[in-house]
Amino acid sequence: MANTTLNKEAFNAEGFLLNPEAWSEQLAAELAAGEGIQLTPRHWDVIRYMRKDFVETGKSPTIRRITKFAGVDTKELYALFPGGPGKKAAKIAGVPKPVGCI
Repeated sequence: MANTTLNKEAFNAEGFLLNPEAWSEQLAAELAAGEGIQLTPRHWDVIRYMRKDFVETGKSPTIRRITKFAGVDTKELYALFPGGPGKKAAKIAGVPKPVGCI
């Protein structure tokens, strides 16, 4: 896990933030660095969409929903968040693991 501004008790066993309201852009950058990701404006587009959608719906958006509404196609999403874009993007965005992610 990244050397975050929050203690390890703030995260569940899979590394997801337990309280989405504790999230900050600084924390997102630290979590991304821990995943080997340097955040770009396109990453932020996805992260901000995920946070907005979570607030509006009460659940984390799926990959399909991200690609449909965030302006990022599937290929780009996988390039931005390699090795599990839904799960990695949700961790960095500070929202729960999307339903259907293993």
